[in-house]
Amino acid sequence: MAKKPRIVIIGAGMAGLTAANKLYTSTSSHDLFELVVVEGGDRIGGRINTSEFCGDRIEMGATWIHGIGGSPVHQIAREIHALDSDQPWECMDGFPDEPTTIAEGGFELNASIVDPISTLFKNLMDFAQGKLAPDGGAASKGCTSNGGFGNPSVGAFLRQGLDAYWDSCEDRGEFSGYGKWSRKLLEEAIFAMHENTQRTYTAAGDLFNLDFEAEREYRMFPGEEITISKGYLSVIQHLASVLPPGVIQLGRKVTTIEWQPEIHKSKDITNGCDSSSRPVKIHFCDGSVMLADHVIVTVSLGVLKAGTGQDSGMFKPPLPSFKTEAISRLGYGVVNKLFLQWSPNGNGRNANDKDKFPSLQTVFHPPESELRHEKIPWWMRRTASLCPIYNNSSVLLSWFAGKEALELETLSDEEIVNGVSATVSGLSSALKPHKEVKHNSPEFCNWSAGEVRFVKVLKTKWGSDPLFLGSYSYVAVGSSGADLDTMAEPVPKTGSSELDHGVNHPLQILFAGEATHRTHYSTTHGAYFSGLREANRLLQHYHCLGVYN
Repeated sequence: MAKKPRIVIIGAGMAGLTAANKLYTSTSSHDLFELVVVEGGDRIGGRINTSEFCGDRIEMGATWIHGIGGSPVHQIAREIHALDSDQPWECMDGFPDEPTTIAEGGFELNASIVDPISTLFKNLMDFAQGKLAPDGGAASKGCTSNGGFGNPSVGAFLRQGLDAYWDSCEDRGEFSGYGKWSRKLLEEAIFAMHENTQRTYTAAGDLFNLDFEAEREYRMFPGEEITISKGYLSVIQHLASVLPPGVIQLGRKVTTIEWQPEIHKSKDITNGCDSSSRPVKIHFCDGSVMLADHVIVTVSLGVLKAGTGQDSGMFKPPLPSFKTEAISRLGYGVVNKLFLQWSPNGNGRNANDKDKFPSLQTVFHPPESELRHEKIPWWMRRTASLCPIYNNSSVLLSWFAGKEALELETLSDEEIVNGVSATVSGLSSALKPHKEVKHNSPEFCNWSAGEVRFVKVLKTKWGSDPLFLGSYSYVAVGSSGADLDTMAEPVPKTGSSELDHGVNHPLQILFAGEATHRTHYSTTHGAYFSGLREANRLLQHYHCLGVYN
């Protein structure tokens, strides 16, 4: 009896389980392949990790369905009835409609101050993403047809836009009632607040590292952005549910992948290996090995970067230079979430609606300023918001990116509580005395920082987790969308060349995951599409016509 091709999928996240689901369900007998999914951790889901905190369902990893129009994630969630739940969940009421913007020192900023800069930033990002052409108005000054600056980064473009906005404005006088904040300092700090939010969207710790030209290749689905009330993990569990017991093997961390790029039909034996045997040997941490005909690698770009460095040998022999150079050039960053339960009296949940914590946008003095509140820690100063995870929730959420996100991972719960408390104090302590400032959020004025108690803390640690080493990918300056296409290419390559046709064991190593999709990188649906792509590649290779379209 001819042996079935063995396909080993490394990683039980969205990409890996989508590929496994497709390969298993695409043949009527479910028996075309010997299928194995190996996962280094003790759970499925990868960078999807639904959890609970203080009775609320939260997402430690992927959170949003980014546009419901055409999203496969939304389609699955709807089909399995995961969009309805009696249990409260993170962002169940979407984004805060009217957050309160507080500047360091306790000054609540009026919409007349915040909105023009917010509009400017939105227009600049819309232009960078190809959604908007310059209209000549003040809010779009600085938008040029080709980026028009020396450093081709989103960060440089945004700052050029802000400078052009200031140049286009006549003398508008100063704001009154904001202490030593000048008009320009406030506007720059509001702009920086939006930049810090963009850092969490993109995982680029510094927007000057984010490539400008590639930004407009990124695609979003139309329609609203929503969270999944039963949790993102419900989608993962649905994909895995069709697989027979034993297909998914947890706690199987891969150390080395041996492959054979030089085997050709003209050779029966190469490097001591029989060309008729399975060409890939996978080594695991426990010393065991597994042979495979094809391996679909779905590990994160961070793990690939670590595994293809000069001092590492994840692949033996090393991957060809076209792959390793793309891996090296692309960006991969860290984004972490911090959840805190707060109470005005230290006893847990809020006593009544009057005690609810407002949705805050936070504006800080720049690093070089002498006006900075000395007790606010540096790792809080690029946090753009502190908001309840839904209206009236006692759980607050802040997002961190870059070096601040990495610092968060090293801090104890006590250090976090002290740092956030000092920040809230620095933002609120001067609120009441400044009577000349119009306050539109009476709830915020009803409590003082000294009465707030943070009673529980939960944080994510994506940067230090060896199975991920970060959060998601971005196109860095010096890279391009072409590198994302290169990430998706299998080895050995198959194509039109005589050498490619001579390969006896093609498609030994295939690659899937969000960092392998040119237009939907950094998303769960990008990972989903990549898993389908590699499953279809193998189905086509084995002439399973009609099942992979």
